[in-house]
Amino acid sequence: MIRKLLWASLALAPVTILVDKLTGAGHVALFVLAAVALIPLAWLIGEATEHAAEHTGPGIGGFLNASFGNAPELIVALFAVGANLPVVVRGSLSGSVISNLLLVYGVTQIAGPDGARIDRRSLLVQIGLVGAAVVAFIVPTTVGYTGQSERHAVVVASIPVAIVLLLLYLAVVGPNLRRHREDAREQEEPDEGTWALWSALAALTLATGATAWVSEILVHSLAAFASAVGLSQFFIAVVIVAIVGNAAEHGGSILIARNGKMRLATEIAISSGAQVALLVVPVVTLLSLLFSHHLALSFRWTELVAMAGAVVVVAATIWDGRSVRKEGMFLVAAYAAAVLGFLLGGGR
Repeated sequence: MIRKLLWASLALAPVTILVDKLTGAGHVALFVLAAVALIPLAWLIGEATEHAAEHTGPGIGGFLNASFGNAPELIVALFAVGANLPVVVRGSLSGSVISNLLLVYGVTQIAGPDGARIDRRSLLVQIGLVGAAVVAFIVPTTVGYTGQSERHAVVVASIPVAIVLLLLYLAVVGPNLRRHREDAREQEEPDEGTWALWSALAALTLATGATAWVSEILVHSLAAFASAVGLSQFFIAVVIVAIVGNAAEHGGSILIARNGKMRLATEIAISSGAQVALLVVPVVTLLSLLFSHHLALSFRWTELVAMAGAVVVVAATIWDGRSVRKEGMFLVAAYAAAVLGFLLGGGR
């Protein structure tokens, strides 16, 4: 019954697009409609990834889900760069890293079997990458804190940081994927009823494209929604937009965890956070040089502290190589504390 409802609710995506193009619906209504439409799309991405992982193994399957799931965040960030909304760009990206590590990974542990084994080595490598990114972000953040955060000097300081992080990601993730590929050769044949690999990849591509389109509507209605609910654009970006942008990871990892496939579910959550920090952020920064408004990586200190804290607590939960429900609850509570911190002290 639930699956039938999710399949039917995929129609919300084209409905949202048509309402945006053909009617005079208000921005607040469009924001809510777009947010709801992303839920079944997230389920489809998770479903397709689970089928693809039957062919590729959990490590590569998690990478695929992170890549397809983060594509909308990249597109949303570029739309925000073009609209000269740097606070929204940085907030949505840092919020994505934090929500992936604390909320998505936490809920994944709660939804999955208690005590299940996870790939400790792979997850520690990826959480280490996020830690390296946070340290690198200190440089442009410090430069931006001493003056106007969007000035040219901060952009100049951001470019080498983006290049180094991008090269680091490629250097570390490449060998990690090769290891997963070797592991995949030893796995059993896919279960009966599994989609063909090309079908799963086609579904991922279509769902990602629709998610990107709907996410673009979400961004353009963000300012009106923030004004209507009385919250800052930064808070809306770092919490609501980040969670909605991570809908694919949320939906996919939770459904996969409930099916008992914790290695794949945890790979999705942690690899997505690493990919945002070391791939999406640098790519957005470098592509922003093609726009009239360049992106400076001058994050707020509250964002850096929250990302650093997420790295530490998640690394501690990964250390024993098992998924524990109580630890998942702790991570969700830590995310709630971070949200409260953004609400109370998000300003510079």
